[in-house]
Amino acid sequence: MAGTFIFANMMGVENNIYLQIALIMLIGLLAKNAILITEFALERRKTGMAITWSAILAAAARLRPILMTSFAMIIGLLPLMFASGVGANGNSSLGTGAVGGMLIGMICQIFIVPALFVIFQSIQEKIKPLHWEGANQQVIKAELEQYTNLHKDKKK
Repeated sequence: MAGTFIFANMMGVENNIYLQIALIMLIGLLAKNAILITEFALERRKTGMAITWSAILAAAARLRPILMTSFAMIIGLLPLMFASGVGANGNSSLGTGAVGGMLIGMICQIFIVPALFVIFQSIQEKIKPLHWEGANQQVIKAELEQYTNLHKDKKK
């Protein structure tokens, strides 16, 4: 929401029904991305992976799809943001709110959602211990080796 209102102030757009519709749309899109990150992290956590590592892997695995869908939406809404002519006020309000909210939300989401997952999962596991599932460890080992090899290659 902060990104929406920051961009609205920068573009001189007032808080109208179109800006509020953009906010509702953003809540749905950003919530979907957050749910996907936490579900991926929770799957890894249930197999015995550390909370922090599962959150990092979830953020890394979901980074590309989040960036692709967010930037596609942002680029697609740029004509609305810079609209002119008849109906430009509504189009500009909707485009500005959606572009600003998606840009700031996407940036914050990549860092904040995994951090919040670590905090709340730690609290939840103190109250109710996690039940470990016997998942396919081969898939997880392959992922860990992939990220470990990438990290080693970057050091060289």
